[in-house]
Amino acid sequence: MAPPRANSGDGNDGAVGGQSKLSPSGLPIREIPGGYGVPFLSPLRDRLDYYYFQGADEFFRSRVARHGGATVLRVNMPPGPFLAGDPRVVALLDARSFRVLLDDSMVDKADTLDGTFMPSLALFGGHRPLAFLDAADPRHAKIKRVVMSIAAARMHHVAPAFRAAFAAMFDAVDAGLVAGGSVEFNKLNMRYMLDFTCAALFGGAPPSKAMGDAAVTKAVKWLIFQLHPLASKVVKPWPLEDLLLHTFRLPPFLVRREYGEITAYFAAAAAAVLDDAEKNHPGIPRDELLHNLVFVAIFNAYGGFKIFLPHIVKWLARAGPELHAKLASEVRAAAPAAGGEITISAVEKEMPLVKSVVWEALRMNPPVEFQYGRARRDMVVESHDAAYEVRKGEMLFGYQPLATRDEKVFDRAGEFVPDRFVSGAGGAARPLLEHVVWSNGPETGTPSEGNKQCPGKDMVVAVGRLMVAEMFRRYDTFAADVEELPLEPVVSFTSLTRAAAPAAAGEGAARRGV
Repeated sequence: MAPPRANSGDGNDGAVGGQSKLSPSGLPIREIPGGYGVPFLSPLRDRLDYYYFQGADEFFRSRVARHGGATVLRVNMPPGPFLAGDPRVVALLDARSFRVLLDDSMVDKADTLDGTFMPSLALFGGHRPLAFLDAADPRHAKIKRVVMSIAAARMHHVAPAFRAAFAAMFDAVDAGLVAGGSVEFNKLNMRYMLDFTCAALFGGAPPSKAMGDAAVTKAVKWLIFQLHPLASKVVKPWPLEDLLLHTFRLPPFLVRREYGEITAYFAAAAAAVLDDAEKNHPGIPRDELLHNLVFVAIFNAYGGFKIFLPHIVKWLARAGPELHAKLASEVRAAAPAAGGEITISAVEKEMPLVKSVVWEALRMNPPVEFQYGRARRDMVVESHDAAYEVRKGEMLFGYQPLATRDEKVFDRAGEFVPDRFVSGAGGAARPLLEHVVWSNGPETGTPSEGNKQCPGKDMVVAVGRLMVAEMFRRYDTFAADVEELPLEPVVSFTSLTRAAAPAAAGEGAARRGV
């Protein structure tokens, strides 16, 4: 990373000959406030603040306040010593400056998926997965072309596969509530969404049958070995957790057997895809593509659903019966037109509130909270009120929960507003959707071989919509307890009220506390 210029802090850092320099749009150019402190010690202290003493939101908000409301800052990002060679970043904490990270002509995203550290390639069979490739890398276009073709070809399998997973999941929830006590959604989500992901993308025997009940454990263990430097509040006491998870890499050989079994499953489940790619997309070795498909299915898709769906249920639980009644009415009015089953097309055409709820959940809690990229050249980054000079090679970092809750873009930015994206006359919601950027691009954008936007963007949104629609096709209302944790909330159902004339398959009801 290029060494940062010192911040003089005199308020005229961008002045030349007593006159302020201006950006192309007329904003004053200033030196980036903040700093990196004492090597090793300051990054270590910042890591403890981030994970334990402040938490991510307060970590950034306190530094914004310290520097007079500036939303472009120099900070150290975890994990720091000894996992990251250089923790220094330029943080972009508002909707306007964050847009730089979505411009592939401005930033290089090679090896920046996980930020300031890079997992061992031994976790990926020795290959660098698509998500770690910059858009300018020739391999990026070749691999993404295959992934996008899979997503498009399998889209019609998403609704039936999800319907089956949802039914099994909520049959288990109903049974648990009848037996007494609350039922944790997250554990069931982890179990059934792995089968759904593989069924939707590849078909064939699901992991739970091909690999047994331990399939989820193996998949999650592999994810942990990649992401442990970013995890917190999973081991007690916290000093032990910081030593185990944030100081040294967990050795890849400890998950080699599990990853070998996962890879063997995908070699069989995705055999037709691999055969087709060898025939129609030459230039990608079969082994490299296989490991990419493992990454796409488990890290990108399953890992995303593992985080995203509990957030949807969390916001629905907090919204309460009034929103539930509106959603149930909308869903049940549209379902008969779809032959009694909920389809992606029916949601798209007939369920504007369902669509808005999902977009609002993605705005409030994007499944991936961070974006990183290195400046390709010297540039000027603009926030709402000022502009800042960034040097070539500096690492840029965006924290989405602040950027997508920017009060200068969204009214009631920190609140979950279910109908925020319900279009009025003239399609008023579309400009706001440009600032929903969970997919490494605007919601109004389209993934392509030449950009870094998520190739499964449409599938993720569709699954979120199906989750809401299926829930209120089956239930009138529900209640749940929510425990907020850094990665995902833990949601436990305490009551579910079945629809009086349920459209969903199956019999019975689960009612507690209603």
